[in-house]
Amino acid sequence: MSHQVAVVAMAAHTALGNLDTTWQELCAGKSAIAPLPRFDTTNYLTNLAALLPQSSDVSPSHSITLLEHLATDLGVVPSNTILFGATTKWGIDQLERAGRQLPYDANALYSATLIEQMRRLWPSKGAGQVFAAACASSTLALARASATIAAGRTSSVLVCGVDMCSEFVFSGFSALQGLAPEACRPFCQQRRGLTLGEGAAALLLMDAERACAEGRPTLATIAGWGVAADAHHITAPARDGCGLQLACRKALAKAACDVSDIDAIHAHGTGTVYNDAMEITAFHHLFPESLPPIFGVKGAIGHTLGAAGAIETALSIQCLRNNSLPPTVGVESPMTEAANAITRQTTPFTGTTILKTNSGFGGINAALLFKKSEVAHVR
Repeated sequence: MSHQVAVVAMAAHTALGNLDTTWQELCAGKSAIAPLPRFDTTNYLTNLAALLPQSSDVSPSHSITLLEHLATDLGVVPSNTILFGATTKWGIDQLERAGRQLPYDANALYSATLIEQMRRLWPSKGAGQVFAAACASSTLALARASATIAAGRTSSVLVCGVDMCSEFVFSGFSALQGLAPEACRPFCQQRRGLTLGEGAAALLLMDAERACAEGRPTLATIAGWGVAADAHHITAPARDGCGLQLACRKALAKAACDVSDIDAIHAHGTGTVYNDAMEITAFHHLFPESLPPIFGVKGAIGHTLGAAGAIETALSIQCLRNNSLPPTVGVESPMTEAANAITRQTTPFTGTTILKTNSGFGGINAALLFKKSEVAHVR
């Protein structure tokens, strides 16, 4: 027997603010991408990023402070909850400070300390694990959490994705020629690269029956999930999107859905030439008749790396709860291959099912399928 997976609580912090503020600003077409004062960008391709409000400098405990804000917003979790952390480079900002002989927080130096901090903020006797799968990290963690609940191995999992914008990461993307000189333009004909961002999100997943018994709200259900690698290149995606297609097909099969059931796609949409082309190619293979509405949020909050999947999951659920899709900020002239599908303004949405995709270095691809909750609260 497969157990239904319910999202019962969520919190997020991005460069636009907390989850509610991020949603409102996103629907208003706002972008938080701006010149960053955190470190000297003279030798890099750009000076732009999307930083958290009032975080021009990373204090010794800034990463932990971000988690503390999430914990305050999310509230208490059950004591037997399994903890899944997801990140690309948790602690790299503190390692930078240590290397420069600046004050740093030893409690946020390495990936393993993410679970330690989660356990401090959300006391739990459940197991803990950190997922580090590049920019699909938290999407993969959500997929694993969903599979664990569906199989009946646990009834409660907390997934927390977090990443900061550090000079180490910034310099790496600059060296790869991956940063756009201006704010990124996902799915735009003039796209020239990505813009880095930072942020975090936490989502509490539960067995729907347990959530009902405990009187917890079901914000949405995760009906399907899929993960696949294209084994193409260490940084570049396979041009035909074969890995992403497979991940999406797995998610559809898990949910017992057909492509005709998908009402919208929340795409990875980095704004790089090859990622966006790969995604649209994959979507055309999946939806040969016509593409559903497609949107992305990185033109507003930047690419939050390992946190992207968790943040974007929370925003996908906001779409279902608010019956609207946000604009894809930064698009001027949509790619001709998807010109009629890319959202350019806040759009009324009556659909019930959203497909979420994320891809990362190493050829990793992950997909989640969200369904609108029929009831907001069940007792």
